[in-house]
Amino acid sequence: MIAQRRLHWNFALQHAIDRAIEFEKPLLIFEPLRVRYQWASDRIHRFIIEGMRDNAAAAESLPVVYYPYVEPKPGAGSPLLHRLAKNACTVVTDEYPCFFLPHMIDAVKDKLPARLELIDSNGVLPLRAAEKTYTVAHSYRRFMQKNILPALEHLPLANPLAPDDRPALPCPDGESMAERRKKLLPSNVLSKWPAANLEKLLSEGGLSKIPIDHSVRPSKATPGGTVEGSRRWKEFLDSKLSQYNDDRNHPDEHATTGLSPHLHFGHISVHEMVSSLLEHEGWSADQTSKPNGKNHGFWNVGENAEALLDQLLTWREIGFNWSFQNPDTYDSLESLPDWAKKTLAETRDDERPHLYTLEEFENAETHDELWNAAQRELVETGEMHNYMRMLWGKKILHWTRTPEEALDFMIHLNNKYGLDGRDPNSYCGILWVLGRTDRAWGPKRPVFGSVRYMTSDSTRKKLKLSKYLQRFASKTE
Repeated sequence: MIAQRRLHWNFALQHAIDRAIEFEKPLLIFEPLRVRYQWASDRIHRFIIEGMRDNAAAAESLPVVYYPYVEPKPGAGSPLLHRLAKNACTVVTDEYPCFFLPHMIDAVKDKLPARLELIDSNGVLPLRAAEKTYTVAHSYRRFMQKNILPALEHLPLANPLAPDDRPALPCPDGESMAERRKKLLPSNVLSKWPAANLEKLLSEGGLSKIPIDHSVRPSKATPGGTVEGSRRWKEFLDSKLSQYNDDRNHPDEHATTGLSPHLHFGHISVHEMVSSLLEHEGWSADQTSKPNGKNHGFWNVGENAEALLDQLLTWREIGFNWSFQNPDTYDSLESLPDWAKKTLAETRDDERPHLYTLEEFENAETHDELWNAAQRELVETGEMHNYMRMLWGKKILHWTRTPEEALDFMIHLNNKYGLDGRDPNSYCGILWVLGRTDRAWGPKRPVFGSVRYMTSDSTRKKLKLSKYLQRFASKTE
């Protein structure tokens, strides 16, 4: 369990259960957390461990053995999967098209003593549903509209471990869960790789001995875990959906779901969100219109639900399409359309109105109050309001020496501080700043050329920002 870190609405877990039933073997759920990955920090570790705590609690009453492992130092856990696989009929894990996970899978897949099965639970449309890269939202949306109805008929089970009409997981007569755990996790495994003491790790100073970046503190505003993810989603449906379309761009209104971190770490499933949203709207398949690529009028539900469905099924999943189809370039300038490459090359030597170092950006030390507030939101909370993130990226392009430097700075800052960083959707959003999944705009401007231009002055006029600025203003501003 390395990407979809939950016990519900999870194709990988569901497939593992099916395999256990087929082979008549018990099921071990192994959820590891390694140390050696770029931008590892207290913030990311705590968020994941909070999810482990929820999974451990949920698994207590289920006929499975749950094994959370938090690596204490780089490399300590490297042999563990191989050791567990020695006694396995098969190993089932998540397919995820981004960050270090594909490389990690490539490194172990041919060395394991058991078969390795990768299962895609990333989006409502499978990664392989599209045979090409979709370069603009309109074309991907049209593709999605043509293919979404069959996908909605084959969602993962909400509770794959709950009693229903499926065959039960194997359980030898009279065997207690303690006996089963001892059989699956013998003492020679646990003595070398002890199960994580989750409460200790979540206590004050619990992460201090793990060699990660302790300067990036956990987010008090955004706890991790499936319980928190479910709570936020219920709150959104109950009290925020009705204002989503009108107010989602206004930071003061708090009208978004706030679930991008939980989606990223698999603490909530996009399948669950789409299913429950459609149920909330009383939707049925015969309501849909013919596919036309437009961002409204296909689902024929309320405008708020239609707007959120477009975010979940078009803008989120086009990011996964990019990462899956372009594993070597999804995070680089090579992924830009030709018009964007050309216009940024033409303006490459344009004079910048301001130039800032990475450290100045990181510390929110620019001349711009709005930009500084957005950066402080990211550093303090691990999140950034969607509209402010667009402005944040555009100004980094405006105030750096080259597009390459702008991209490097955006990726570093977002991945270091953002709980939803290191994700296909966030990479796509960063490259959108430079023209990906967008079109050429006129008139041409210095530095930007034909790339979409944004200013803090226009943002101030459009958005409700007074409370946002008050919350994230510097004491010296």
